[in-house]
Amino acid sequence: MIIPDKTVIEIIKKSQKLDEDSLNDLIEQAKNEKKDLQDLVTKQNLFSDTELTKAYSDEIGIPFTEINTKTLDKEVLKQIPEHIAKLYNMIVFEGPVDDDKEPKSIAMENPDDLQAIDVLHKLFGQKIKVFIVTHLNMLSALDQYRGNIGSEISKIVTEEDEDEGDEEVSEEDIAEDSPTAQTVNLIIEYAIKSGASDIHMEPRDKEVIIRYRVDGVLREANRLPKRTLAALISRIKILSNLKIDERRAPQDGRFKINMNGRVFAFRVSTLPVTEGEKVVMRVLDESSDPLSLDQLGFWGKALEDIKEASSQPHGMVLVTGPTGSGKSTTLHSVLHILNKPDVNISTIEDPVEYKLEGVNQTQVNPKAGMTFVAGLRALLRQDPNIIMVGEVRDKETAGLAVQAALTGHLVFSTLHTNNAATCLPRLLDMDIEPFLIASVVRVVIGQRLVRRLQIEDCEEYTPNDVEKKEIERVFGLKTKSDWDSVLKLAQDAQKQFGKEQNAKLTFWRPKEDLPGEKTGYKGRMGIYEVLDNSSNVQKMIVSNSTSDEIQSQAIKEGMVTMQVDGLIKAILGMTSIEEILRVTRE
Repeated sequence: MIIPDKTVIEIIKKSQKLDEDSLNDLIEQAKNEKKDLQDLVTKQNLFSDTELTKAYSDEIGIPFTEINTKTLDKEVLKQIPEHIAKLYNMIVFEGPVDDDKEPKSIAMENPDDLQAIDVLHKLFGQKIKVFIVTHLNMLSALDQYRGNIGSEISKIVTEEDEDEGDEEVSEEDIAEDSPTAQTVNLIIEYAIKSGASDIHMEPRDKEVIIRYRVDGVLREANRLPKRTLAALISRIKILSNLKIDERRAPQDGRFKINMNGRVFAFRVSTLPVTEGEKVVMRVLDESSDPLSLDQLGFWGKALEDIKEASSQPHGMVLVTGPTGSGKSTTLHSVLHILNKPDVNISTIEDPVEYKLEGVNQTQVNPKAGMTFVAGLRALLRQDPNIIMVGEVRDKETAGLAVQAALTGHLVFSTLHTNNAATCLPRLLDMDIEPFLIASVVRVVIGQRLVRRLQIEDCEEYTPNDVEKKEIERVFGLKTKSDWDSVLKLAQDAQKQFGKEQNAKLTFWRPKEDLPGEKTGYKGRMGIYEVLDNSSNVQKMIVSNSTSDEIQSQAIKEGMVTMQVDGLIKAILGMTSIEEILRVTRE
């Protein structure tokens, strides 16, 4: 969709997002950089792609729609042949298949395309209703013409020679247009479509198992003949710039692809196992902007404490949790908020997962002598305002980070501890003096990731007496007043999350008879506890109090623990009790 500059100017004027001088500066910038105004306003976050498309639809008088690809009927879709749909970027998304009298609802990216309109009239006569959609929404809808990964890969694999055995890999086997390359492309494509965070290619005795980690849970996607293994891994190694002939030692690499207008980075790790080589690819969407703290799932006092700590000129903010609990995502969201032209933000990470424009990001490289300690020392000579250390792993890194916080820098980092309170004694184990911990640490965030319920695939239920007693035992709700306080917190939280009135003792769970691969969950969110380093907590740190004593004091001062935060989100229908217990049960 290309919106004329003249129309974009009208949209900006009506929105009153820019004054006359700022608008003229933007127009001048577009001329100097030889860019369309449409690209500039989305790049500078004046409008999201959806907001701009909606405003354009108002200007041209064609209604805007957002296609739900999960409910798109393939029989309805196929009323326009796939090659025509992809040529003109248009699809049928509503309308009866067998009734020519009822109008068809057509989604188009460019409703001004007269040639496309002419094709529609030839197909359906005058019985059409045209809607405008965003570019990414259209690409996602066009993807629905494809079958499932198993049938797609089977078509390709059966084209290959059926001979079993480990053959030498030839250049033809791994060329761009080879069946092997097509198979790798499909595996990657379906991983992205499934929202997978990791792709596992695991050799077994007679086959290769492809598994995706979706919403934190591994699930099998396909099985391939063992003979395909060598060629598949060689193809991935070529993409990642790794040594094809090195099969006895682990290797790490990285590559990027562009799909549906979005850039995805793949962090590749190979490992020799008894049956061959195993490959794991971490999928990172580099096109998506960091989420706000509200979108991540922070609310109430926890949200206020983080914002207050992040606005300080110096000090330390620590995020704790096991591997894969979303610590890096939280830190990058905070850095995105703080990323202004008048501050210098520098990071030292292992690895650099999210690219932040305007932030100086350094990759750890121990072979070249670039460790966390060496990198942190170098960063301190780079005149930073804000420093992010990927992980505090040892005494030396901890000491340097604390010194940086003492000397006027705002330092963010992560630690591997079970909850927020145990982070403070962990620093003591690293030989940091108690009075230093008390004076530099602003807040400690403990977190886990839970799967988010998809309400249309779930049912509401009230726990019976046995279930209620178990919930009371696990979550430490001993009296009626404990329940009342949880329900009161749930009422406060629902205002922020925009939930309907649901602060009552009911929960949600996936339906038992869900079709296909549906699980009742879609996406993930965080459950958190944010420990504010108040004056009382500081005194307890200096007096070497235990983590349990520190946690009890923080709860008295209003801290909501991870488990209670999860319970509140379960009451609001955002996740299930089973999910909370799965990730927090000790």
